[in-house]
Amino acid sequence: MEIVAVCHIHSTWSYDGKWPLDALTRRFRSRGFRVVMMTEHDRGFTPSRHAAFRHACAQVSTTETLVVPGIEYSDSSNRVHVLVWGVPFLGENLPTGEMLEAVAKAGGVAVLAHPSRKDAWKCFNPEWAEMLSGIEIWNRKYDGWAPSTTAAPLIAKVNAIPFVGLDFHTRRQSFPLTMALDVDADVTEETVLQALRSRRCHPRAFGISLDHRLLHHASPMLNLAERGRRTAASMTRQSLAMLR
Repeated sequence: MEIVAVCHIHSTWSYDGKWPLDALTRRFRSRGFRVVMMTEHDRGFTPSRHAAFRHACAQVSTTETLVVPGIEYSDSSNRVHVLVWGVPFLGENLPTGEMLEAVAKAGGVAVLAHPSRKDAWKCFNPEWAEMLSGIEIWNRKYDGWAPSTTAAPLIAKVNAIPFVGLDFHTRRQSFPLTMALDVDADVTEETVLQALRSRRCHPRAFGISLDHRLLHHASPMLNLAERGRRTAASMTRQSLAMLR
C-alpha cells in the first residue's frame, strides 16, 4: 500500500518552531497526509523530554494521520545536520560519526539534511556512507523552489535514498514536496521506518516522482524561479531595512 508522508517538520517542541504539535498535525491531516515525520532540533532535549515528546506525538496521532517522532541532530559547529527516527535520544552536539554509529547500532533511520546549508557537503566523510539511509536532495527552507545542486553528487557516491523535506517552521516552508512510502501492513511507526530501511520509498515534487522526465525538463524553469524568489526576498529585506 502506498502512502504519502510529509517530512522534516518542526513544532514548538523545537526552540525555533512556530506551530504547536496539535495545530500542525491538523494542518497536514486536512491536506491528506497519512504520515507526518517530525524532526525536532536536539537543542534543549533530554531523555525525559524526548519521552514526553514521543508521548505527545502519540496523543495527536489518529487513524487518519500518524505522527512519527524524530530528532534533527547537529554537530558542535551547527554545520552538519542529520534527521533521525527510531532511536532513543542520543544527546546534543554529538560528532556526526559517533551519532551515526549509535543510530546504526539501534536500527534507526538517518538522513543527511540540507547539504547545501553552510556548505555542509564539504564536511562529508565517506565513512558515513553505510550508516546513512538517505540524503535530502531538496529542502524547501534552504534550497527553495529548486533542488539542491550539491546533494546529487553525494547520493551518487553513497547510493542513498534521495529525500525531500519541507524543514517546516512556518507557512513560508509550505511546498508540494512529499515522500511516497510502500507500507506492507498497518501504518505504524515501525512499518513506516521499515519502508525507509528497505528503500521502499521515493521522493515527489508537485505530485510527480523526482526522476520523472517532466521534472527534469522543468528544472531550468525551477532554477530561474528560485533565483527570482531570492532576488525579490533580498530586495524586500533591503527595503524594510531602509524604513527602520
